[in-house]
Amino acid sequence: MSATLLSMAFLPAEYPRLWTLTAPAPFADESSCQCRAPHEKLTIAQARLGTPVDRPVRVYADGIFDLFHSGHARALMQAKTLFPNSYLLVGVCSDDLTHKFKGFTVMNEAERYEALRHCRYVDEVIRDAPWTLTPEFLEKHKIDFVAHDDIPYSSAGSDDVYKHIKEAGMFVPTQRTEGISTSDIITRIVRDYDVYARRNLQRGYTAKELNVSFINEKKYRFQNQVDKMKEKVKNVEERSKEFVNRVEEKSHDLIQKWEEKSREFIGNFLELFGPDGAWKQMFQERSSRMLQALSPKQSPVSSPTRSRSPSRSPSPTFSWLPNKTSPPSSPKAASASISSMSEGDEDEK
Repeated sequence: MSATLLSMAFLPAEYPRLWTLTAPAPFADESSCQCRAPHEKLTIAQARLGTPVDRPVRVYADGIFDLFHSGHARALMQAKTLFPNSYLLVGVCSDDLTHKFKGFTVMNEAERYEALRHCRYVDEVIRDAPWTLTPEFLEKHKIDFVAHDDIPYSSAGSDDVYKHIKEAGMFVPTQRTEGISTSDIITRIVRDYDVYARRNLQRGYTAKELNVSFINEKKYRFQNQVDKMKEKVKNVEERSKEFVNRVEEKSHDLIQKWEEKSREFIGNFLELFGPDGAWKQMFQERSSRMLQALSPKQSPVSSPTRSRSPSRSPSPTFSWLPNKTSPPSSPKAASASISSMSEGDEDEK
């Protein structure tokens, strides 16, 4: 016996199991958990009041508990909380009884025993529990009440295996959890057998371990390859969608920025080259300056003439010079022009 079980053996079963959350529940045939207080028969009304004060109410729940699931845990939670101070004993039927009266199980009895030991609501586990509860079994384990759902359980040639417990006033009903049961879980596996066979092949199990034929093995492996390809295609499509979305976002931003820059450019252009723009004013100013430079103002007609200096001879005029571009048309004209030039020189002298 382990040190944990030895320490638990010195704790009477009358007290709540304080080690519930720190160690698995003990087995009844190993822990010597016996009810040492005088065991008086209780009514449900007395138990609901929390009496007797010297010991907890001993509640028994039994079952197969194959593929232990939340429905099992909820039923045990209800059994544990039926009364203010209770001690929950859970009976688990062996493989022989279960296969005889109910059918084949997925988990063997050792696995089912261990699953119950690690449920937080369980105070004690009874291995190889009887299919039908006898007075000797109830007396041996000092059971006050039996908890189970209220649906008649027909088995082993009886319409309801809990009928005599109900008649003795020791039955306390619990509620079943809809939508979850061992049969439902097995039905899912059988219905989707190919899916789970492919799953386990992919995880490294051999066809022999799965009892799968050679042809089915090849079929499942081919389907796995097809699924991988589909997954890759799906990933590529998702990445492509993400890329397209990013491009659309960036293009939207670029278009928005282009529109803003276009408005700014158009506004600057109109401000510079519009009807009242700065370019028109600048052009007008430069045009007026060019016109002034090309056509300066004439001096007044009545402006006084400068007096000539007596010591300085007037600048000669060159009106006598012959016109190179227009030569005299005849010798007579040439002599006439020369004579007129000589007369002009005599007058100035």
